[in-house]
Amino acid sequence: MAPPTHFAGRLNAFKIGADTYWPGKNHITTVDLLERAASAGLNAADLNYPDHFQDSAPRDLSRAMEGMGIMLNGLAMRYYTDPGFKLGAFTHPDKSVRRAAIDITKRGLDTLTEMGGNLMTLWMGQDGFDYSFQGNYSEMWDNTIEALEAVAGHNPGVNIAIEYKPNEPRAFALMPDVATTLLAIKETHAENFGVTLDFAHVLYADEMPAHTAVLIDRHSKLLGVHLNDGYGKWDNGLMVGSVHPIQTIELMVELIRMGFDSTIYFDTFPDHSGLDPVEEARTNIKSIEHMWVVAEELVNNIELKRAIATQNAPISQSIVHKALYNR
Repeated sequence: MAPPTHFAGRLNAFKIGADTYWPGKNHITTVDLLERAASAGLNAADLNYPDHFQDSAPRDLSRAMEGMGIMLNGLAMRYYTDPGFKLGAFTHPDKSVRRAAIDITKRGLDTLTEMGGNLMTLWMGQDGFDYSFQGNYSEMWDNTIEALEAVAGHNPGVNIAIEYKPNEPRAFALMPDVATTLLAIKETHAENFGVTLDFAHVLYADEMPAHTAVLIDRHSKLLGVHLNDGYGKWDNGLMVGSVHPIQTIELMVELIRMGFDSTIYFDTFPDHSGLDPVEEARTNIKSIEHMWVVAEELVNNIELKRAIATQNAPISQSIVHKALYNR
């Protein structure tokens, strides 16, 4: 299987050093961010809705992206930027607020369709709770399933991916892990739902990325892959393979086996260290290209398959290390 050819990144990271990169410019637009991302070699984009549409109409963004050689990977809903959703979007106790969250999601889906896209990502970090006795768990779950059903039914031809995360900004997310997410998708009975696997979120949920990918593929659809890294204590958003190279390669092996050929999205945070976002993105692309070669070498390795079949970890690790380090 050929290595990935389309890469996207977190657009807001390209605001770093704006004063130096755009001297004298008072307002940085979405088009500006796209242009800087393109200079890093990124040729796909995920746009946040409604945030990235404050200064540009969908058709204008489509035209600008076409001129830059950037394809639209999809849109991602952002509820947390609206203070009205602090107590939740789909889990909010006020039905009118939940309805507002559903309505804005439907507008996002309409915008996605207008731009010719087919992937909407839902990250529902604001949907959860912070204290014992703060919410009715059963009602929260029922309200969320009802909202998801409404969103999925708005345009059944559009894929919708749930990107789970254990917490942040709420202390506990309603869907903190792969099992809970898959359960929710099952309850919706909607064929256009799937999951976005975020590597750092998976580590944060105390899961093994390759195992998670297999579960998603078995019970739903893997619609998106966010590659990054971290220490499992928080959503660090570090560069790809910087902490868990072997786990990253194992995930790539599973992606190859599954035939995943969609965009790889770098959900990284050069902001935390003030890194050059362009150089960081270029490094991520190089890392993917190098590690994918190793994954392709391992995916059909007979000796590795035998070692895995007998759960012989010393042998499997030796094979992986030889492929990774060429020694």
